[in-house]
Amino acid sequence: MNNFCDSSKHYCFTPNLPFPSSAAAVVSRMTTWIPPQPANLVELSFLDARFNLIDIAAFLDRVQRAGQDGDFRVQALKKAIALLSQNEPQRAKDVLLSLSDPTADPIPKATIQGALGAWKTDGLKG
Repeated sequence: MNNFCDSSKHYCFTPNLPFPSSAAAVVSRMTTWIPPQPANLVELSFLDARFNLIDIAAFLDRVQRAGQDGDFRVQALKKAIALLSQNEPQRAKDVLLSLSDPTADPIPKATIQGALGAWKTDGLKG
């Protein structure tokens, strides 16, 4: 029998009976499912990660040349980048938390509309 595979959707199936003539037959017959092969994540995503890393490096170069590398967001980004060298599979979580507001209580009144993208630690202990 023929296998029908769609590698872009990561599935394969082998029909075990001829094409059914009714909808009831479709429901009553199942195909044999062949699980997808594990994806090579490096092959799939390395070039994207490389691009993003170079883009961040270029951003930091531009900010430094403009004399804006003391901005709290740039400093937070640099601290978050340092977390990438950890050898634990929770880097994304740690980076997100390092850039997030650690407080639990809402502020009485918003002073700006929108987000800044990094937590400004002025006056915050920790």
